[in-house]
Amino acid sequence: MGNNDSTRQDYLRRVNLVIDYIDKNLDKEIKLSTLAEISSFSPFHLHRIVRAFLNEPIGVYITRQRVKKAASLLRSTDISIQDIAYKVGYDMPSSLSKAFKQLYNFSPSEYRTDKNIVIMNRNISNEDYILQEPQIVERPDSKVVYIQIIGKYGNKEYNGVWERVCQFVGKNNLFGQRNEFLGIGHDDPSITEASKCRYDACITVDRDVKPEGEIGFKTIEGGKYAVFFHKGAYDRLPLIYNAIFSKWLPESPYQLREFPSFESYLSDPCKVKPEDLETLLYIPIQ
Repeated sequence: MGNNDSTRQDYLRRVNLVIDYIDKNLDKEIKLSTLAEISSFSPFHLHRIVRAFLNEPIGVYITRQRVKKAASLLRSTDISIQDIAYKVGYDMPSSLSKAFKQLYNFSPSEYRTDKNIVIMNRNISNEDYILQEPQIVERPDSKVVYIQIIGKYGNKEYNGVWERVCQFVGKNNLFGQRNEFLGIGHDDPSITEASKCRYDACITVDRDVKPEGEIGFKTIEGGKYAVFFHKGAYDRLPLIYNAIFSKWLPESPYQLREFPSFESYLSDPCKVKPEDLETLLYIPIQ
């Protein structure tokens, strides 16, 4: 077995530990810290790695397994719906009913009563994305001014946030020949409410800057990064991340560092068509 195959098998083994733990503990609260500990994946990257192997967000997998177990109990036992809800990790029967209906389009009571209802396997999207080989670079620390926005990624407020960051940089004569436009998404939208997702709209600067109002200043940690190039719409980025964490990373000789990935935007979306946008994805490795 080659080194790449061995590394991929190790990732599969660690993902399987996560899956096994989830499947055995559906009646309990499943904590991120526990999953990170048993898999030895960084909490920064756990969700993306597991999502890449499962072809669905880890939170969706947990919900699907809980509801599937509930469906089995509804048909094979006479346990009350309330007790079934507790057995699969819900505090209230109404929570189970909501999840059940969202997944299967009918309620637990309807499923128990109507024996003609058959649950079909849900198709999970597994669109393939062919990655180009990344560049491996050593990146220096980057000083940035930024505004953090909280809300659904890519919402209508993003344009205004970037405009305000640019206005601040221009007003303070911070534009130069080497400014970069960087985006850091701190939260996984598959497990974080859209209204609570945090995103930093950053512009690199060549000197320290005093924070002012909503404008912050910080340093993005340098080090080794795998840099992937993407030409196309931003809504394709999740596919690229999925391919990176499910295919490239397990077959590479690298491990992830304890730091978020980020994006460098090479195009102005106000001037370039979505299909012509160019983006670099920086994946922190060691």
